[in-house]
Amino acid sequence: MAKVLIAQGGGPTAVINQSMVGAVLEARKFTDVDLVYGAFHGVRGIIDEEFLDLTQETTHNLEMVARTPSSALGSTRDKPDLDYCKEIFKVLKAHEITYFFYIGGNDSSDTVRIVSEEARKANYPMRCVHIPKTIDNDLVENDHTPGFPSAARFVAQSFIGANLDNYALPGIYLAVVMGRHAGFLTAASALGKKFPDDGPHLIYVPERVFEVDRFLQDVKATMDRYGRCVIAVSEGIHDANDEPIATKLAKDVEKDAHGNVQLSGTGALADMLCGEIRDKLGVKRVRGDTFGYLQRAFIGCVSDVDQREAREVGEKAVQFAMWEGRDGSVAIKRTGFYSVDYEYVPLEAVAGKTKVMPDEFIDASGTDVTDAFRMYLRPLLGSGMPDAYRLRQNKVTKVLGR
Repeated sequence: MAKVLIAQGGGPTAVINQSMVGAVLEARKFTDVDLVYGAFHGVRGIIDEEFLDLTQETTHNLEMVARTPSSALGSTRDKPDLDYCKEIFKVLKAHEITYFFYIGGNDSSDTVRIVSEEARKANYPMRCVHIPKTIDNDLVENDHTPGFPSAARFVAQSFIGANLDNYALPGIYLAVVMGRHAGFLTAASALGKKFPDDGPHLIYVPERVFEVDRFLQDVKATMDRYGRCVIAVSEGIHDANDEPIATKLAKDVEKDAHGNVQLSGTGALADMLCGEIRDKLGVKRVRGDTFGYLQRAFIGCVSDVDQREAREVGEKAVQFAMWEGRDGSVAIKRTGFYSVDYEYVPLEAVAGKTKVMPDEFIDASGTDVTDAFRMYLRPLLGSGMPDAYRLRQNKVTKVLGR
């Protein structure tokens, strides 16, 4: 009889539980599957043998969990090296796991690759499949990744609100959005624009070099034109030497568990850029926000398209492993406007690689997106996207002439 283990890794998303439940329910359909386990807190939970028996979970509760954001199994920021992966394999072998599914981004896919290789070296019969997930949308081989559409929907809706606020009380508003290497999520801010003078008026992504002086010129030109300015900034903006702007402007630099410079988690980048605007341009009404964790698992604006596709990649992972006996990763491929298919790709094609926004998605100015990006993203946001309206400017003639 077969045993299945499923784990979730990296940052939670609004739909990662759809993938987990899709894999669980699909695996339970196979008559040779005896047990379906979930590792509590990802690969760290595997090392610690913290397993939940999902075979005993009711279908109804699984469906309720599927519609709940964040990682129901818990997650981890552990980044396994070879020795760590050998310990993972040792635990999987001890528990006689024959199918291992890991839901996550590029680092998670690399973990699956190494564990798969260890199983092959030991001649141990185990299938290992990576299930894609990341709000950054930076997995290669994928048109887009589950989690990104819902996070993009949050970003677009947030900027609708920020723009309305800024229209009512003009000034400068700046928000920092997640995205260390890829600007897809920051670019999503443009999808809330309705009128020609709507914000965000300026969008800065990591795919383009960021110059503070040029940034200040852009802000001033926008203020001169509209009397206000709404700005979307990716946490990963950097100078011509690839040094993060956050480190250039900061007095003290914080680092995360992986040794990466802490970019948007502290709110420092927004504060520093707002400080530059106040000091250099002399604008008093300047406000900065950092979306931070809010964009990852916000329950109020989940994309129905994202939910459906996240469920299906979980199902397809099980089918690839059990029907075709393959190790690999599931990739989402766009086949029309709008439809997708799910393809098998080798782990080495995905593991440890990063996708960035293509040039055709970024406007020549470097501060906006193109219609090609809008066409790419719009169907992913799902149904029921809100729209904002204005009063018509039927002005009454002044009597006192003031």
